[in-house]
Amino acid sequence: MKTLLTLLTAILLAGCATTAPRTTGLDAIAEEYVKLQLAIGEKEEGYIDAYYGPPEWQAEARASAASKSLEDLAIETAALEAAAIVETIGFDQNSAEGRLQVRRARFLAAQLHAAQTRLRMMRGERLSFADEAQGLFGVTPDIRPLSEYDAVLARIDRLVPAGGTLAERVEAFQSRFTIPLDRLDAVMRAAIAECRRRTVEHIPLPPEEQFTLEFVTGKSWSGYNWYQGNYRSLIQVNTDLPIRISRAVDLGCHEGYPGHHAYNVLLERELTRNRGWVEYSVYPLYSSQSLIAEGSANYGYDLAFPAGERLEFETRVLYPLAGLPTRDAAAFLALQEALDDLGGARFTIARDFLEGRIDRAQAVALTQRYQLVSPQRAEQLLAFTEQYRSYVINYGLGRDMVAGWIEAQGRTQQERWAAMRRLLSEPTLPGDLEVRP
Repeated sequence: MKTLLTLLTAILLAGCATTAPRTTGLDAIAEEYVKLQLAIGEKEEGYIDAYYGPPEWQAEARASAASKSLEDLAIETAALEAAAIVETIGFDQNSAEGRLQVRRARFLAAQLHAAQTRLRMMRGERLSFADEAQGLFGVTPDIRPLSEYDAVLARIDRLVPAGGTLAERVEAFQSRFTIPLDRLDAVMRAAIAECRRRTVEHIPLPPEEQFTLEFVTGKSWSGYNWYQGNYRSLIQVNTDLPIRISRAVDLGCHEGYPGHHAYNVLLERELTRNRGWVEYSVYPLYSSQSLIAEGSANYGYDLAFPAGERLEFETRVLYPLAGLPTRDAAAFLALQEALDDLGGARFTIARDFLEGRIDRAQAVALTQRYQLVSPQRAEQLLAFTEQYRSYVINYGLGRDMVAGWIEAQGRTQQERWAAMRRLLSEPTLPGDLEVRP
């Protein structure tokens, strides 16, 4: 019934949009979708994260956006979403190909729904944190009181030496594991190479795929993958703050393999090139695709380095490259794993800050306390929230959803890698990750 109501509502919206195009057929809808997303991207810097389709479409979108208001684009988006929803019916769902075509249509509809949500925000509408997350990313995060993380703080309190506040003690302990700047390039390249080696053992990639590594400053994020098409990425690592040895594998897997670079390479090869699905040549940042991208990238290092394999690799290869002693490496890794359990506190702080319950100073103080970071790192985390808002949920919640789905597909590493390959190569939405008993 809910699906039927959604369909009828979308069709009615399309009927009201008398100036919008009437597009049918998934290939035609997909082309219109790409051009429409590019036009929206002309209205907001950073809306388009990647595009590697025909250059003339970009020029056409630029000209189109110049003559259209945000309201015009919203009307067109609603009409195109309605057309995509209509295309979700009529396929033979008893066949694998029919089911795949339905998933394609659902993906287009979800991406267009996210575009409508973003256009509402661009026009000045203020949404609650939950409504924003649902509209953009297709999920409603479970926001818990900060007090529920006090038990995690107590557990971490036992893992670090005494002296000062808990945040100061954690920061002091972690600072012992900072990679010297003159060794950072070698450490990062070794980490990425190992992440790649472990990934291609299970997921074959095109022989020509490659990345460029850069170190940058002045960013609100710690790492970023800029996918450029033709199986190439630019991976940037922010050096504003000291980089600890744990971040080498984290960033190598997250930005590279089996994270963002591998994900985009697989989408380009399997869907854009092999199937001619042009919609995957554009990646709007504020969309349900981001939950899949960030969640799979965060789960990637657990998949690539199971059990004690991460500690063994880091102490054998990365610590010597960084010139760091390995004596407390196990304790440092245990601390990182405990800190992961504070991830949900970041959602709570972000919601309360964005909805005006706390001011900036309070948000920084709470971030220091519940993320156990220095004032400088707390400022960077909050700057990210200010820039990307509810996007923060994609890391923790996305990782949990991806982990739950992949681990439900099988217990062996081979089965889980096969599930990861499907996840990264097919039209996947957050709702597809629901694990049913």
